[in-house]
Amino acid sequence: MAVDPSAHDTTKAPNAPRWGLYGRLSVGQKRTIWAWTFLAVPILFYVIIRFYPTGNAMVLSFQDWNLLGARTWTGLDNYTRLFSDPVFWQVFRNTFAYLLLGTPISLVISFVIAYHLDQVRFMHGTIRALYFVPFMTSAVAMAWVWRWFYQDVPIGLFNNLLATVGIPQVRFLNSTTNALPSILAPAIWAGLGFQIIIFMAGLRAIPRTFYEAAKIDGVSTWTVLWEITLPLLRPTIVFIVVLSSIGFLRIFDHVFNMTSANPGGPLNSTKPLVLMIYQSAFSSFDMGYAAAQTVVLFVVLLIVSLIQLRLLKDR
Repeated sequence: MAVDPSAHDTTKAPNAPRWGLYGRLSVGQKRTIWAWTFLAVPILFYVIIRFYPTGNAMVLSFQDWNLLGARTWTGLDNYTRLFSDPVFWQVFRNTFAYLLLGTPISLVISFVIAYHLDQVRFMHGTIRALYFVPFMTSAVAMAWVWRWFYQDVPIGLFNNLLATVGIPQVRFLNSTTNALPSILAPAIWAGLGFQIIIFMAGLRAIPRTFYEAAKIDGVSTWTVLWEITLPLLRPTIVFIVVLSSIGFLRIFDHVFNMTSANPGGPLNSTKPLVLMIYQSAFSSFDMGYAAAQTVVLFVVLLIVSLIQLRLLKDR
């Protein structure tokens, strides 16, 4: 009787899974595992860098801590103190002044520039790069240059120009009336380049067939703008409005550097909420009080963003 030698060959196991449990998974299950493997890195990053500090700040807002001693639970004392502080309400009004003035002004200016720049063919790339330069410039350096512009005669550029035509000098940064607009101007100017580039990308994405059809029908330029361009730019406008609003609600660099001699300006007329948080945390070392202010800022940012997305979304 012949014996098959392969029957006793233990090195061959054609039916045994080569990869164990992973080898028995379907293609869809393997794709899911690999997808979650690659997603684990950014998820872990956001949990450690974003979510944990946010949750820790919310817990800290109910505590008292000076960075050295132990944390002590104080309940709602930080929030009670915050909402009864007149400086906070002044800072709160300043923060919304930056938002309500800066967002629409920057939106209109950047759209007007992008709309006309999109029609320019001569040195188009150079002009676009010149508008983008302020966005790439350090906010600290920019703030100090504008601070020099605002100085009194004979140092300040603006007051020297006013003096040449016989106009009295203006107290740009030392006036409760002029200080906030004086800081808002360079903040708007600094962000124009980014907004212009985004608007131009949105304009280039509009199909030219709409404009060709409007030209054949003899539609006026204003009608084309209001009935074709702006409606089709709605997603771009939503993106810029939300991003710009968050930027103005979190304004800090320009205020801190342009009013370093008197942080927050005369009578706190330019102090935003972020600067108040910085002073509470790193000047007064009142971390619990600063955390309560941070939570308020987070809630304001969330509410403003949701309202804007609700009002500006496509219908």
